[in-house]
Amino acid sequence: MFRRVLTVASAFALLTACSVTTSNQPAGERVVTLVTHDSFALTPALLEQFKTDTGITIKPLASGDAGEMTNKLVLTKDVPIGDVAFGVDSTFASRALKEGVFAEYASPEAEKGAQRYRLDPPNRLHAVDVGDVCLNIDVAAFKDIGEPTQYADLADPKYKDMLVVEDPATSSPGLAFLLGTIAAFGEDGWADYWGKLKANGVKVVSGWEEAYTQDFSGSSGKGPRPIVVSYASSPSAEIGDDGTPRTKALLDTCYRQVEYAGVLNGAKNAEDAKKVVDFLLGEKVQADVPGTMYVYPSREGVALPEAWTKAAPLPATARSLPADQVDANRERWVQQWRTLVQG
Repeated sequence: MFRRVLTVASAFALLTACSVTTSNQPAGERVVTLVTHDSFALTPALLEQFKTDTGITIKPLASGDAGEMTNKLVLTKDVPIGDVAFGVDSTFASRALKEGVFAEYASPEAEKGAQRYRLDPPNRLHAVDVGDVCLNIDVAAFKDIGEPTQYADLADPKYKDMLVVEDPATSSPGLAFLLGTIAAFGEDGWADYWGKLKANGVKVVSGWEEAYTQDFSGSSGKGPRPIVVSYASSPSAEIGDDGTPRTKALLDTCYRQVEYAGVLNGAKNAEDAKKVVDFLLGEKVQADVPGTMYVYPSREGVALPEAWTKAAPLPATARSLPADQVDANRERWVQQWRTLVQG
């Protein structure tokens, strides 16, 4: 999610590549370029069925993480690199809206639940999924000392050297966790809290994969630290042979991330792009996203996989900050965090 700045040269190269791709499309073929983050995934059969039903081929264009993708969309807004985009999240959405990246479109499918996460009255963005970032624990590690339940517990000396987090400058969940602490402790209190975490031996790594699969004791890496910043859905992948989850998300530490889709302003295939937005909000895709992208559907009434029902229910409440507040302060907060924790 952390924004990486494109140079003018790289932006020009991006535009040139897009121009070449568009010009090489066979005449008469209906292709919608879907700009996405690198974690986008859907069951291939759904894309094929969509093509059969509509005659439209969806061509995903992976464009980095959510922050990098948003930056590309802003830099190329006058000559868009696609027709529709998915994956701009609630942390970066205000920037994309302020820059006029997305066109107005009110999808009829949005009224099935996505409107709960609406950001702006013109309906330029539609919520596709929800992915709460929460602390996860290795349950077995706390049989004798008791489990932490909230942010403040992690400053207790009995949890010294147990926590691993991701760098908010390089990691989407790392940034979400930082924002969660700011939402919890306020502008005047979050830095003091992080000072206590540092004194209590918090470890910082570059990204989720390293934290979860190498340092966290509750997953495949069997690392030395039993507390990690991950997702509310993560315990669904850690079910033991006896059917009991080996890990648990601490639901009082969750920060809500919502991922959005929208038609790009100036899209060459705008009408077909609207159909793709409808598709992403439709019941079949919404039922697919838990298994393919480990996120919760935005649509109401979509059943979660059985393992999720037991181990990874959607948190009833989660912290959040207004998108415009995050956009205005994100860089300052991250720099302040760097000075405090890594300086």
